[in-house]
Amino acid sequence: MIFSRISIIITFTSLLESTLAMPATLSPPQDSICATGSPQCCDVNVLGVADLNCEAPPKAFKDVASFNKACATVGKINMCCILPILNQALLCNSPDTS
Repeated sequence: MIFSRISIIITFTSLLESTLAMPATLSPPQDSICATGSPQCCDVNVLGVADLNCEAPPKAFKDVASFNKACATVGKINMCCILPILNQALLCNSPDTS
């Protein structure tokens, strides 16, 4: 009887752990749009080095066109930035030309 309780606890624990290991959200892959860096919606691009007032896209997107539309809804341009810090981003490029 003790053995069966232990096996039930181990089974339940491993089931719980495998559930927690799954991704929290299932969204279309966005890595192909920004091969280097993370997708950002920014106000201004300064010489391709720095972007100002950047934020994460307000909604999910599946390609460059929908990424552009997502940023346009908040009045910003779509950029792929390597170092987004405190609403500023460094080393950005446009996914339209990459």
